[in-house]
Amino acid sequence: MNQRPTLGFIGLGAMGEPMVRNLLAAGYTVCGFDLDVDRLAACVEAGMRP
Repeated sequence: MNQRPTLGFIGLGAMGEPMVRNLLAAGYTVCGFDLDVDRLAACVEAGMRP
């Protein structure tokens, strides 16, 4: 099994956003959500799925 799982994050604040960016850089597919639309948009621009 060589396929990486899709990971999900709720909360893209001080901890969530850096973890999402590191996982994206490592080749994972990441979905996430945050009530702050600016934080959400920054992660989507980095490659995260909303």
